[in-house]
Amino acid sequence: MLRTILTTFFLVFIAELGDKTQIQTMLLATQMKSLPGVFIGAAFALVFSAFLGVLVGNYITKWISPSYLQFGAGISFIIIGILTISGKI
Repeated sequence: MLRTILTTFFLVFIAELGDKTQIQTMLLATQMKSLPGVFIGAAFALVFSAFLGVLVGNYITKWISPSYLQFGAGISFIIIGILTISGKI
């Protein structure tokens, strides 16, 4: 179990570095007077979104193969990347 925790931590940590969530959190920190409040709010949001991801991921794999989900996620990331580069997002 420790290996799963560490692998998940490092993968999520690397994926989150420099993403829109981190940039938005940095911007909030420049505008708010309570840095601990920004940290706690952002931390709770990330924990809750991870919780939902685990629940939905576990639930949806009962009907859809993980390989199809992985393929769909990959296609979604490509589409989002193209829309971001083209300035439509």
